[in-house]
Amino acid sequence: MTMPMIEVLKPGLETCVQDYPGRKGAFGMGFPPSGPVDHWSFRLANILVGNAPGDAALECQFIGPALKFKAPAVIALCGGDMAAKLGGAPVPLWQSIAAEAGQVLELGSALTGARTYLAIAGSIDTPPFLGSRSTFVLGDCGGLNGAPLEVGGEIPVGEGQGVPGRKIKQSCRPAVSENHRWQIEVCAGPNDDWIDAAGQQRFLKSEWKLSPKSNRVGFRLEGPEWTFTEKATNKAPENGSDPSNTIDHGYPIGAINLCGQTPIILLHDTLTLGGFINPFTVPSSAFWKLGQSRPGDIYDFELVSVDEAQARKRAINAMCSEDSIEQA
Repeated sequence: MTMPMIEVLKPGLETCVQDYPGRKGAFGMGFPPSGPVDHWSFRLANILVGNAPGDAALECQFIGPALKFKAPAVIALCGGDMAAKLGGAPVPLWQSIAAEAGQVLELGSALTGARTYLAIAGSIDTPPFLGSRSTFVLGDCGGLNGAPLEVGGEIPVGEGQGVPGRKIKQSCRPAVSENHRWQIEVCAGPNDDWIDAAGQQRFLKSEWKLSPKSNRVGFRLEGPEWTFTEKATNKAPENGSDPSNTIDHGYPIGAINLCGQTPIILLHDTLTLGGFINPFTVPSSAFWKLGQSRPGDIYDFELVSVDEAQARKRAINAMCSEDSIEQA
C-alpha cells in the first residue's frame, strides 16, 4: 500500500528522488544512469531505516527542503550536514529517528559537504522509468514527474517497519573534508595516450579547483593547461582540429572529459557520447568525494590501478550493510 505521506513545503535546491545504482542498461538509448552522486551515504541512510540499500530516497544538494509528514515515519539523514531540525529540534546525522504526523523536517544550507540523503522507511514509491525511480531532469523522466521537488507536491511512501535509534558506526561513515581539499583517485584512460608524459605529470601534481559551473551532468575543473602527444596533433581530419578532439565515441561515467583545455568530470546525468578525449577516469569508489565537494574546493588527483579502485569499491560495498550498524 502506498500513500502520499509527505508534503513539500519548501523544495530546496533541485532536491530529487534517486535510487541506486540508478537506470542501468539504457545508456545506449540516451538515458544515463542518474542515481545518487554519494552512493555511500545514500545506502547507509536506507540501511538505517530498514530499506534495501538501493531503494529510492531524496538527494538534497546545497540547500535542503522543508517537508511535512502526514503520518508517522522513521527517517534517517546521512552525508553533508544541513543543520536539520524536526519539529524545531536538531536532528542527528547517521541515525534513524521517529517523525510524528504533523511534524515538519527542515533542512538548511550545507554546513559541511554538499549533499544530504534522506531515507524514509518503506522508501519513496514513485513509478519507475526503465527500471529505476532515479530522476533525470534533462530527460524529464523518473522520480516525481521527472522534476525536482515542487512546493505543494506530495511524496508517496510505501509501508515500512523502520526502527528509531539505530546508528552507523563511526568507522563506516565517509569522512567529509574539513579543509575543502580532496584526494580523488583516477585510473588512466581510455585516452591517456593522447597526453604526453609532461602533461600527465602536470595533471597529477597540480591543484584543480572545482568551478561553480558544475552540476550533475559534469564537474568543470580549473587548473593548468594540457600538452599532447603526436597522436593528438598529427591526425586524420575526421578527428577534428583541436588536439582534444577525436571521432565521436562513448563516454564512461566518471571520465575526465577534455573539452579543449577544460577538464570536465562526467557525472550521473551526463551525455552518452561525444568527440572529446577522456585521458583519465574517476572510479566509482571515489564518486562519494565528488558528491560531497562544493565549488571552490581543491582536488589533488591520485593515480591508482583498476584493481586498486575495484578493491576500494568492494570495501565501501562491505560497509553498506547491516554490519555498519552500531549495536546498542
